[in-house]
Amino acid sequence: MHHAHVFVCGNPALDFAATLRARRSVRFEMFATPDRLDAWYLESGLVDRIDPADDADVQHAKDVQEAIYDLSTARRFGQEYDEKALRLLNGAARKPSAAPQLTPTGRWTEATHEQALSTVARHAIELLSGPDVPLMKECGNPECTRVYVDRSRGVRRQWCGMTSCGNKFKAAAYRARKATAPAAAAR
Repeated sequence: MHHAHVFVCGNPALDFAATLRARRSVRFEMFATPDRLDAWYLESGLVDRIDPADDADVQHAKDVQEAIYDLSTARRFGQEYDEKALRLLNGAARKPSAAPQLTPTGRWTEATHEQALSTVARHAIELLSGPDVPLMKECGNPECTRVYVDRSRGVRRQWCGMTSCGNKFKAAAYRARKATAPAAAAR
């Protein structure tokens, strides 16, 4: 059963890093197979066609994915960047990225995995060196490790996405309130 990829983070690089969910508990890896990695690039809208991935592409993607997560976390907490993570991200970004082409029907982007990964890496660099850093948050669900850009008014978002994490928490909080409500009313 394939889980559809979700894009809730407000930045393709964060969505890319977030495909490895729940780093603290059961590691749920979306890029388990080359075809899942291909699917992510297509569903993200970064490319319209991609050369089929092989296992080496998947491993490289996972390495860069972890680097983005590590660097995002360091940036959020004002910590120093990990040298290896920096090398991985910058190395990926140095490769040519996916080049969009104009066709009679609109934009069309074909890419190799190296080009697609470069595109993701460049998004990460723009984000981590840009004005949205203060808006970066990790999801309030302790089981989820998605980092997202909170562009809500007043920067009040708590969850990576209502459908995935917010609703679960709201439902749990609601049940908890219901359970304690009569006692509160009786006081």
